[in-house]
Amino acid sequence: TRGVAFLLVLVLSAVACADRRGDGPRGTGPQGKDGRAAGTVELVAFGDPVETAGYEEMITEFEAANPDVDVAFGPVPDQDQLLARLTTAFAGGDPPDAFLINYRKYGQFADQGVLEPVQSWLDSSDVIAEGDFAGAALDAFRFDGAELTCLPQNVSSLEVYYNADLFERAGLERPRAGWSWDDFLAAAKVLTGDGTYGVGTEASIIRVAPFVWSAGGEIADDEQRPTTLTLDRGRAREALDFFLDLQTVHGVAPPEREELSQGSQERFLAGTLGMYLDSRKAVPGLRTIEGFTWDVAPLPVAPGGEPATILHGDAYCMTAASSNKEATWRLIEFANSREGQLILAESGRTVPSRTDVAQSDAFLGPEQPPASSEVFVDAIPTIRSVPHTANWSRVEKEADNVLESLYYGRVEREAGVRQLVTSTRPLFGAGGS
Repeated sequence: TRGVAFLLVLVLSAVACADRRGDGPRGTGPQGKDGRAAGTVELVAFGDPVETAGYEEMITEFEAANPDVDVAFGPVPDQDQLLARLTTAFAGGDPPDAFLINYRKYGQFADQGVLEPVQSWLDSSDVIAEGDFAGAALDAFRFDGAELTCLPQNVSSLEVYYNADLFERAGLERPRAGWSWDDFLAAAKVLTGDGTYGVGTEASIIRVAPFVWSAGGEIADDEQRPTTLTLDRGRAREALDFFLDLQTVHGVAPPEREELSQGSQERFLAGTLGMYLDSRKAVPGLRTIEGFTWDVAPLPVAPGGEPATILHGDAYCMTAASSNKEATWRLIEFANSREGQLILAESGRTVPSRTDVAQSDAFLGPEQPPASSEVFVDAIPTIRSVPHTANWSRVEKEADNVLESLYYGRVEREAGVRQLVTSTRPLFGAGGS
């Protein structure tokens, strides 16, 4: 309700003002023998078992190198549970020292001033530097457009996983850089039949956006201060129609009933889906495949358009209320050092935000699939991000509900597109910027 939301805003603001301890890169905290901060640092992060194991290994290495700091790690399985935990913690005046969060979700906390910007800490570091990281990942965490709010640990993107054996049996060339929407659709049609579908994807704003950008359109009227979605106009609408037509016109994607009984990733694992759209997070699961060869390719390019994909990135944020900022920064610094990111890279789950690690054998090594991991590195210059304003997660949630109805033909196309714009517009200005 509005009353609860307003109360939470007041609580978060009070936490930011009353509990802030230390104003810069030498914040207060218990001191170790060498004068550095010591004690316990609480870190909360979301992730699947593979990713969580990577964080635990990284923390073990950090504690071995920093015996005066203990890390209390609180993993949660998904982003929804992370947001619930953080909201409760901030409202109760007891947030963790640091947490890992997606760039599409952190705006609500940055807007209330309950985060400690990491820019000055990074500027003062003699371990890591801003130039170590991919610009696309950094820019997504500049809440005010300039100062770095949180430090990104990955720079994943949306790409196309494909069943190479199905392509070969169908006499199709494997997808490659520069392939077109027409190529993509033609392959999907050939691959569809006898219980197999050509392509699988969720119906969401983060799946539609790269198609819109490739076509030269925009999903919102302003990246920094959006007031409305623009998927109902011009090239954005053309891209939206292409995406929706995969299901409603061409039938190359599983219909709703079949998707509910077996999701696209499960269908791909079973060998009955030709192409699957997802970020790097799918890799640990796909590495369990033994019955066929699979690989990854860039997203197709719109007619007369440019290559484009979307950021799937997370970052470490430090809370302004932390009483141990020095030790917290040391943890964040280590996690984003070459040593720290190499540990996560070996899990296969993330695309390292450090360019040196992204280009290392730990990430690109051919020992485990996908053979074409360089696709994620090559895609970095084409990565764009959706707005990361305070209310974006609410806009996205409502948009996804409508897009799903459109994708599965539950609503008439024109009425649904109008609803997509009109139902989300009030959310852009609801209680934040």
